[in-house]
Amino acid sequence: MDQPIIIGLDLTKSVFQVHGVDTEGRVVVRRQLRRSQVLGFFERLGPCLVGIEACSGAHHWARDLGALRHEVRLMPPA
Repeated sequence: MDQPIIIGLDLTKSVFQVHGVDTEGRVVVRRQLRRSQVLGFFERLGPCLVGIEACSGAHHWARDLGALRHEVRLMPPA
């Protein structure tokens, strides 16, 4: 897998959707992760930009991913 530089993370109750693109905008990762797999997945990645829709659990995940050296941006639901 090429290193993604931008990742969109869709938070749901138990299964999260991950979509990552590289510097050329090519999709390099598209998969579902269970809640227990999320931190392990992001630990294996180099620092990247992670976009998360702001919701009740988004701040928790933003802190955890930020501790792993990722830049997290919360986006208002639109």
